[in-house]
Amino acid sequence: MARSRADGKPRKQLVTALLVLVTVGALLYLYSRNTASSSIEYVSKSLKDVGWKGDESSSITEGGDDSAIPKTIPVCDDRLSELIPCLDRNLIYQTRLKLDLNLMEHYERHCPMPERHYNCLIPPPPGYKIPIKWPKSRDQVWKANIPHTHLATEKSDQNWMVVKGEKIVFPGGGTHFHYGADKYIASIANMLNFPNNNINNGGRLRNVFDVGCGVASFGGYLLSSDVLTMSLAPNDVHENQIQFALERGIPAYLGVLGTKRLPYPSRSFELAHCSRCRIDWLQREGILLLELDRLLRPGGYFAYSSPEAYAQDEEDQRIWREMSDLVGRMCWKVASKKNQTVIWVKPLTNDCYLKRAPDTRPPLCKSDDDPDAVWGVNMEACITRYSDQMHEARGSNLVPWPARLTAPPPRLADFNYSTEMFEKDTEVWQQEVNNYWTMLSNKIKPDTVRNVMDMKANLGSFAAALKNRDVWVMNVVPENGPNTLKIIYDRGLLGTVHNWCEAFSTYPRTYDLLHAWTIFSDIIEKECSPEDLLIEMDRILRPKGFIIINDKPSVVLSIKKFLPALHWQAVAISGVEQGSDQRKDDAVLIIQKKIWLTTESVRVSE
Repeated sequence: MARSRADGKPRKQLVTALLVLVTVGALLYLYSRNTASSSIEYVSKSLKDVGWKGDESSSITEGGDDSAIPKTIPVCDDRLSELIPCLDRNLIYQTRLKLDLNLMEHYERHCPMPERHYNCLIPPPPGYKIPIKWPKSRDQVWKANIPHTHLATEKSDQNWMVVKGEKIVFPGGGTHFHYGADKYIASIANMLNFPNNNINNGGRLRNVFDVGCGVASFGGYLLSSDVLTMSLAPNDVHENQIQFALERGIPAYLGVLGTKRLPYPSRSFELAHCSRCRIDWLQREGILLLELDRLLRPGGYFAYSSPEAYAQDEEDQRIWREMSDLVGRMCWKVASKKNQTVIWVKPLTNDCYLKRAPDTRPPLCKSDDDPDAVWGVNMEACITRYSDQMHEARGSNLVPWPARLTAPPPRLADFNYSTEMFEKDTEVWQQEVNNYWTMLSNKIKPDTVRNVMDMKANLGSFAAALKNRDVWVMNVVPENGPNTLKIIYDRGLLGTVHNWCEAFSTYPRTYDLLHAWTIFSDIIEKECSPEDLLIEMDRILRPKGFIIINDKPSVVLSIKKFLPALHWQAVAISGVEQGSDQRKDDAVLIIQKKIWLTTESVRVSE
């Protein structure tokens, strides 16, 4: 018995030690699991420590307080390298938002409150490289920049993408066009009897909307035909498909057909396309198909490649019958049906709508409904009739591309803008862009810039001035101003509506150049945080990318003081010196973002 008691003491010590180790291990595990959420508090404290008062006192104002300018801004946790603040599923889980998953509400925008902002710089992933230049980037990207290879396995039989060493290669395949988007596009043109099987139809087909776009090979291959595509997909289980599209240099946007109108004006696209996009078009009285109807121009097409169009099983045939009945009541007609694809065409006028029986569903939208009001507006299960001008013209009355870019569009009259105002705006921005490129001349080559964003696009003349450069422009129109986005689409360009008090719907590191014309003055007037906007611009911008700020001299000089903390450097500045020949209250600051890398907790700035 004495021996047993003597042996029990070391056993007890051993058990105690094991319990301590397990407890410490559990605490470390819980700490690592909660790093993302706890970093909100950590970053907030860090900003106060370095002297940034945040929303309490903005220094980017007339006579702003220089003491509020931080000497440094913290770097976010490495696991936030792909953060999209308003499309963050972790935020949805943490805040326990009650969303209808069947209506895709969890893929719509849900922005964090100011106290939950990550006030830190998003780091690039380990091994990040400057993206491959266009046009080579259409077919290959660096794997390190988007380290997700799941789609290469899941879609291996459809040729979406293939991993080859350090690169991810895109053979041009898709869910419905395994053998290449180019052949599929030619087949659509052939079905519509377009001359020479050219999808642009002599410049009359310019703007395309591709819903459920995958990695956007359809839109990528349309570019060679002078056709510009808004490729749309949600931030869903198909890992980073829109990020791949933008890394390739293809226009794309994160969004979903859910409960809200898409952020595009009515009558914007000549063609909408869905290739096995797995959308239930019959739900809620066809509300999603009616949203497409709102977006299509008079005489516009919807190309639908899906089993419902050809399969012989009972369920697919039922869906086909009901869908055919729905589009018939919407006054669409079959333009062509071949193999696995059907193409419907919209009417040119309101005549068919007005001949329907009064109780026909879906009904016409109410006369006071504004089809161009889109920001935060719920979809309606109704048909948007054409304006009197479109009805009488039997179409949009747009000239073919490329003349469309500079021809005054008919919808200018909606804003009481004259032809002379339009032409003057085009001329002024051509001069302004020439000036920008002169200031950038020692920093850029023809292939330096591909993805461009105009953060306040007005009539789209900044983008029009870039017509001879191998770039595409995301034209952004503020949600609270004149909705000139329909003018931009009528010029054959692309864009979206946005509120710059919130984060933009894109992945980090997706644009090469941001043009910020009076955006900071607008943000200050709206009493939003210009400092938050600087961090958001850093998130969007690729390393080595450029920002052009065109604003009041006082605002430009205030922003210049933030450059060291953001790891940005001034390339050129004009309009702030005495005797400047710039327009009154107009200064230009051109900035380049440095490339900086992270190795765990070590940050190295080049």
